[in-house]
Amino acid sequence: MQDNKSAPKSEKPATGAQNSQRLGADISEIVQVAVPLPVRQKGALCYDYGVPKGLKVTVGTIVEVPLGKRHVWGLVLADAPSGEVRLDRLKMIASIADLPPLSATHLQFLSLVSDWTMAPFGMVMRMMLSTPKAHLPPPTRVIYTYPEAIPSTANITPKRARVLEFVQEGHAMGGQDLARHTGVSPAVIKTMAETGLLRRQEIAADEGLAYSDKGPDERGFALVDLSDEQQQAADEMGRFLDRGYSAHLLDGVTGSGKTEVYFALVAKMMAARKQVLILLPEIALTAAWQARFEARFGLKPLIWHSSVSASRRRALWRACLMGEPVIVVGARSALFLPFSNLALIIVDEEHENSFKQEDMVIYQARDMAVMRGHIEKIPVVMATATPSLETWVNAGQGARQDTGDGARYHHWRLTARAGAATMPAIKMIDLKKDRPPAGRWLSAELAEAIKTCLADGKQALLFLNRRGYAPLSICEACGTKAKCTSCDSWLVTHRLSGSRQCHHCGFRQPLRNQCDECGTQDQMRAYGPGVERVAEEVGQLFEEARICILSSDTAANPAVAQEMIRSITDGEVDIVIGTQMAAKGHHFPQLTLVGIVDADFGLAGGDLRAAERTYQMLSQASGRAGRGADEGVAYLQSYEPDNAVFKALSSGDRDAFLDLETDMRQAAMMPPFGRLAAVILSGENEADVEAQAKRLGGLRPNYRDVSIFGPTPAPIARIRGRYRMRFLVRAPRAVHLQEILSQWLDDVRIPSQIYLQIDIDPYSFM
Repeated sequence: MQDNKSAPKSEKPATGAQNSQRLGADISEIVQVAVPLPVRQKGALCYDYGVPKGLKVTVGTIVEVPLGKRHVWGLVLADAPSGEVRLDRLKMIASIADLPPLSATHLQFLSLVSDWTMAPFGMVMRMMLSTPKAHLPPPTRVIYTYPEAIPSTANITPKRARVLEFVQEGHAMGGQDLARHTGVSPAVIKTMAETGLLRRQEIAADEGLAYSDKGPDERGFALVDLSDEQQQAADEMGRFLDRGYSAHLLDGVTGSGKTEVYFALVAKMMAARKQVLILLPEIALTAAWQARFEARFGLKPLIWHSSVSASRRRALWRACLMGEPVIVVGARSALFLPFSNLALIIVDEEHENSFKQEDMVIYQARDMAVMRGHIEKIPVVMATATPSLETWVNAGQGARQDTGDGARYHHWRLTARAGAATMPAIKMIDLKKDRPPAGRWLSAELAEAIKTCLADGKQALLFLNRRGYAPLSICEACGTKAKCTSCDSWLVTHRLSGSRQCHHCGFRQPLRNQCDECGTQDQMRAYGPGVERVAEEVGQLFEEARICILSSDTAANPAVAQEMIRSITDGEVDIVIGTQMAAKGHHFPQLTLVGIVDADFGLAGGDLRAAERTYQMLSQASGRAGRGADEGVAYLQSYEPDNAVFKALSSGDRDAFLDLETDMRQAAMMPPFGRLAAVILSGENEADVEAQAKRLGGLRPNYRDVSIFGPTPAPIARIRGRYRMRFLVRAPRAVHLQEILSQWLDDVRIPSQIYLQIDIDPYSFM
């Protein structure tokens, strides 16, 4: 146990001197290479490798090295050995990637992400090296073009003449494609190449991705008339584009045209042939966003997420590193692409929780985007209608004067919706007074409002952030709840797929009406509503209505989501029943009514961000109404309509709500005014996890003003068959929390069967 003392303050770590030694005849030098291993102990960041004679590497070079019985891609971090190395045990670099070295700023970014998240550098690096085929020379393909000269002895048949005429027009393609376009056999193309009637060329298979390759005429930016408010925000932020690092909160009500404002900044970067990164919170939404981008710029942005083909990912990864002018829009992982000419980062819907990665390397993409912008000395724009409290305070809002804090972010406001659209009216429905009938979830007032909406030929959205049919099933014979076999969680009934599912590990079982515990038939009862159950009720109330369920179950990939959103936009749907997927960024011009089925959902529990998240979600969902020419209205069903969240929504006074949340967080010294970290131990044997947690608890440091709570079982004590114990660390904001955790954990040997995870500033407390 350490003596009670002051907690360390933040400071930059020092760097040590490099060692050198005599080299063998076949080795030109010894370098330190980081490998993709979860090594957490100090001094184990890199391994020493020899560089064979004839190879040249520098810091930042991507290299292939032997590691055990396999070969992996790693990163040269130092051009000198880590210490005295026995040459007879030294392994050699196997090959060098066909790429330039990573920039110094990108290496610094990876290092700082590792330091901040306390994730092993090798795991952070692995996210960056996630496209191994990009490290090899790109594949090639053969195309045929018009020859430099026609041989004088050539026999020009009608078929050959047709091919020559086609390629003379500038068409260049592979043999199969050329044969198909000209109506000849592939044998004709082959013979023409052999006799000199066609020129055979081998080119890189990857298509050009740079927007500058399209040419200014083909690109043809569309002209957009911005409102005075939009134009002022675009002009003011535009002045910062070439001034180094700056952070900006683009704070606009739903439907105010924030996207068009930051598109104006993108246009400036495209004119300067720079790289731009735009982060979106929901991959399924990229199709709708892409359509707006194409309408504005006349070309497609480059999409980055897990569903993109391997060849496309390879080409995009290389284009980023080669400095080609590209516009990349993607999920949080796009932040780790090796940009070498990055000039602007935009984080759309910056408040979204999906920017927080919860496994492996745990990080908040919004915060890491600001970090990268600071390192790259470029602007970062965060756009939202409902700012996170962290961003709100950083923009100089809501902070008390006695903190001495100034604004870290510039703050630009859009207070009105674009065009003639107005903000929707908010109406509360007290479910204690207007209680739905048994087995129903829509109050009489909401049902009547939907009826009127449909009679007027408009669309309605019913929002419930709960997938499936029902969140709980209970046997009425013995009282057993249907639970997951691998997690301490209930199974959610999904009637559309005919199964009960665990939303934590993915376990599913067929939907049957027999209790697994007592074997009784026909006694399993569903409790609570999900979107499928609401859709069932809506179908009974409005038999003629065209209904669509918009959730991750029904829109399983971006292509399906795009088609569903198109059908809603085109008026092919009357009533949308949706989860949070339906509340994010959509513009449905015919939708005038939003009904929040369970506004209280999300307020319960001990999550310090519960009220903030609920406000954000309900504000975004309500904001789908009235974005066209007709006025909109949102009905919120609640058992506690006097809650501060609902009062703020009803009054439209968002800032007062954020100020109230700010005061409460500051009084409790919780983020963003204090710092939190979670230390989680997990393993398949419950006794082993408890023993290791007890041992770790006995080694906890003792600092003034720093509290370490636990160990206690996590709220969901078992996930995917692994038992979980948790510590929660709380400290003042000025304290170097990572250093405290390092002093506590670095020298502790954790058994291989126990996994230790650190979450700086946890968002999920499950």
